[in-house]
Amino acid sequence: MPTSFRYSPDPQFQALGPEFADPVAPARFPAEILRFRNQRAAAGVGLEDFTAAEWASAFARFEPLPGNQSEPLAMRYHGHQFRSYNPQLGDGRGFLFAQLREAKSERLLDLGTKGSGRTPYSRFGDGRLTLKGGVREVLASEMLEALGVPTSRSFALFETGESLERSDEPSPTRSAVLTRLSHSHIRFGTFQRHAHLQRPDLLQRLIDHVVEVYYPDLAPLEGDERTAGLLGAVVERAAELTARWMAAGFVHGVLNTDNMNITGESFDYGPYRFLPYSDPTFTAAYFDQTGLYSFGRQPEAVFWNLQQLAVALAQTACEQEPLAEALHGFGAAYRRALTGAVLARLGLKSQGGTQDETLLAAVLQAIAEGGQALRWEPFFFDWFGGSMSEQRALGGARGPLYQGEAGKAFRQALGGYEPETPGRLTHPYFARTEPEELLYDEIETIWALIAEHDDWSLFEAKLERINEARSAWGLQAAVRTA
Repeated sequence: MPTSFRYSPDPQFQALGPEFADPVAPARFPAEILRFRNQRAAAGVGLEDFTAAEWASAFARFEPLPGNQSEPLAMRYHGHQFRSYNPQLGDGRGFLFAQLREAKSERLLDLGTKGSGRTPYSRFGDGRLTLKGGVREVLASEMLEALGVPTSRSFALFETGESLERSDEPSPTRSAVLTRLSHSHIRFGTFQRHAHLQRPDLLQRLIDHVVEVYYPDLAPLEGDERTAGLLGAVVERAAELTARWMAAGFVHGVLNTDNMNITGESFDYGPYRFLPYSDPTFTAAYFDQTGLYSFGRQPEAVFWNLQQLAVALAQTACEQEPLAEALHGFGAAYRRALTGAVLARLGLKSQGGTQDETLLAAVLQAIAEGGQALRWEPFFFDWFGGSMSEQRALGGARGPLYQGEAGKAFRQALGGYEPETPGRLTHPYFARTEPEELLYDEIETIWALIAEHDDWSLFEAKLERINEARSAWGLQAAVRTA
């Protein structure tokens, strides 16, 4: 396989040993039809020169990459699902395929799969992914990356030629296998598994691995200080991730502890939604009857998950107070991160202190004042650049929605704020009347054309427009170099 000089294999996870994963064989599929190839991400890890046949060999048949893992590993973990503990979890339709270093940052990245076949943790599942699910995940990860949210990146999507039966979509439906690129697939639930089995020795091994691989600045610490330091670092990243979700108007839908990882990236997009308008009670999953993971409750849900991680880590700590102190840093970290995320979405330089807090409150009140007539994403599109966009915003179709008391207070709060990069407003994207969104109805329209006519034109055009928005916003999720 023709890898470039940027390809740097580094299979670290397998060194943890057999208590952390099971070797598995990938499924063999009747078809290998390429539907998405992330050439930009491939270039970042030295795999951009693969031919079509080599791409299929690697990401439809999962033949080992040079110098990498010799076999796929289904990772072991437990987790709380809707706050009920489930010890029957683990990679049930995916595995860790390879690990490699990102060229620019030298971060260790995982190539993980979804829909690649049955494993010891499949239970009653078939280990497969629907093509619709794959399409939805590609769209989600591309949109979130454009909006500056730390996210896994969809790397490859193949249609696999099988007919699947599902209770939550018309069946039989088409099948797919997805490969995603992520900073880590080590979950909160990975720690919970070993705590549940009362194996503090394995917990300590996992803590040491995570520190050495992902948080090397904590490596000089030992014992309780190392454990508390790790929790504090994960708290900071989880707070940042949550704030970015909120600023993007994103509802994950299934914030279980097995769906949160230790490097602060979101991944595994099932019944997600983007907000159509400001509504704290908005839920993404039809089965979330109590609104546990509604938009407005996402910070609470993430904090609860962090508490469960702290409980697991406590098995290795003699002193509990440092863990509690690290955990309680979430609130302040989240507020700081949310202020920063909203300023980034508006493209504005921070003024610091109470002035930024006043602007944040004004933003949220102005969006809420617009009610259902003011969609979430258009607000940030209209006001990108702050006061420099006032004429554009007030002169557009949504101009009357900004004339209320909250709208006036927001415009007043903008006084004194300067654009981070004024030249961005000259991007052709901001000459449009409407921004790029990813609402439920549009996804359904894209899928209907694929399902009924095998027409991928809307899907491909959507990806091009999301890429244009990414270029215009210039938003970057924080890149950690570990």
